[in-house]
Amino acid sequence: MDHNNNNQEKMHGGMAGHRTMMKRHNNFMHMTFFWGTKSEVLFAQWPGDSRVMYALALLLVFVMSFLVEWLSHTRFVKPGSKNIVAGLVQTILHLLRVGLAYLVMLALMSFNGGVFLVALFAHALGFFLFRSRAFVKTPQNHYNKDLDPPICC
Repeated sequence: MDHNNNNQEKMHGGMAGHRTMMKRHNNFMHMTFFWGTKSEVLFAQWPGDSRVMYALALLLVFVMSFLVEWLSHTRFVKPGSKNIVAGLVQTILHLLRVGLAYLVMLALMSFNGGVFLVALFAHALGFFLFRSRAFVKTPQNHYNKDLDPPICC
């Protein structure tokens, strides 16, 4: 049995792994907040160096965050609906809301300050328009347990 051959394979495998790490290191991913338009949001190499694509990425994050708030408030199931249909509609809405919330979270993991601020602003605007008392015609004196979909954490 040739132990030198096994050791050489391990060494070459280790060197190949080291080269892979070096390549990944060149495509550095931020682990702290940073400011700038050169970022990756949701997809590899997107938006890249383009300011227009960066603005589009910010718009996408804004829309997704705003939709999460809208879906958290809007009632699509009417009282008296069949239980199975209402349950399916609620499940689909929940799926959309959670899926969008996860996509926003993944976009925030780019650690780009602009993405973070846009997501916060969109959530705040959505909350103000749909869930705050600013536009409520009748005062809410009690907790509504039948919200569709539920907004409780």
